Amino acid sequence: MGYRDFALKNLARFGPRYLPFADVATEEVPLSRLLRLSLFQVTVGMTLVLLAGTLNRVMIVELGVHASVVSIMLAMPLLFAPFRTLIGFKSDTHKSALGLRRVPWIWKGTIYQFGGFAIMPFALLVLSGFGESYDAPRWIGISAAALAFLLVGAGAHIVQTAGLALATDLVEEEDHPKVVGLMYVMLLFGSVAAALIYGFLLANYTPGRLIQVIQGTALVSATLNMVALWRQETFSRERAREMEAAVHPSFRQAFNELMARRGMLPLLSVIALGTFAYGMADVLLEPYGGQALGLTVGETTKLSALFAFGTLTGFGLASRVLGNGMKPMRLGLIGAILGVPGFAAIIYSSLLPLFALFVIGTYVVGFGIGLFGHATLTATMRAAPADRIGLALGAWGAVQATAAGLGVALAGVVRDGLVAMPGIFGAGVAAPYNMVFAIEAFLLLIAIVFAVPLALSRDK
Repeated sequence: MGYRDFALKNLARFGPRYLPFADVATEEVPLSRLLRLSLFQVTVGMTLVLLAGTLNRVMIVELGVHASVVSIMLAMPLLFAPFRTLIGFKSDTHKSALGLRRVPWIWKGTIYQFGGFAIMPFALLVLSGFGESYDAPRWIGISAAALAFLLVGAGAHIVQTAGLALATDLVEEEDHPKVVGLMYVMLLFGSVAAALIYGFLLANYTPGRLIQVIQGTALVSATLNMVALWRQETFSRERAREMEAAVHPSFRQAFNELMARRGMLPLLSVIALGTFAYGMADVLLEPYGGQALGLTVGETTKLSALFAFGTLTGFGLASRVLGNGMKPMRLGLIGAILGVPGFAAIIYSSLLPLFALFVIGTYVVGFGIGLFGHATLTATMRAAPADRIGLALGAWGAVQATAAGLGVALAGVVRDGLVAMPGIFGAGVAAPYNMVFAIEAFLLLIAIVFAVPLALSRDK
């Protein structure tokens, strides 16, 4: 028996036991095929860590860019996030002469990602006034960086929305939540791996090394997405003729039907509140570690790995308890509740000071996000009609991404505003950060209030 056969045999044997959602695999759709498809989530995880983790620290601390400018740049993908619903609908109803439905959209997203990463490092150096760009007009750096972040964000939104819809196409309807859960577990694996790699590569930061890391990410992302798409959808002239003859409702009609379903609007409202509250931490955790606790670039980037590991364990636990019959929104309520003590630990880590509290708080917040994200995703999938999975995934992704983007943008603006008013909310460099973390805990309390009726509902 060859090494490949041996590896696949053991993967099929032990995968369902140790890898969450791996029991979704069948003879027609083996686990190896699903894991290969999940590489598109690995590239999205790389993108999230690079943008929200590594680059925001480098731009604020090493490049000296104002936190408000950084937060706005990181929120640029927000401009494209509402279109995820439209992307999901278009991939549901796409017509192709080759019989392909999801693959063309994933490929378009990959091209956007690659283009954004290609110009991003030079745009950031111009934005910071590095080297000969010191005398360049500021609008050049701002507009170039904004374009780069917008392209990368748009590409990630397209790839993830169409990719998740493709994953649901490959399995039976009752397994849709499982396969989407598996995709998100791989997203977190990619985030952890990327955080560790970026931390190693940028341990000794230089502008040249930053260029290499970002351009390397562009190449790796395009390559992995191509491998993920290989033979996932087959060419079929018969299916192409069926696509051509199919009659679909307009986007507005399909969207209104989805929103009219019982409990959908309250569910999306809870998703928006919880994600907004958690999202404000993304842009500030690493700068907080660098400025308030004196950590290096490599050390703060490794915190992204800890954060992602907490989210991964949250997804793993969620897969077990939901598989045993727990209602998704009850688990989502627990995920929102955990964020409150998590942010409290982060705040007290600088007040005591105690670094261990920062580590514990970072992990607990990530764990709460894992529970909350998986629970609300599963609830959205179950509330959607069978022929509108792409639309439902798009609606969930649009609300989640928009709320997260707004949280990122507001976090930096509030932090800079508090820096401009020293002494009002306490002394020291940590005070503005701690005020933002306190706001996040308060917003989670509001989300908890709105989530309680859904958790007690028989449908959720």
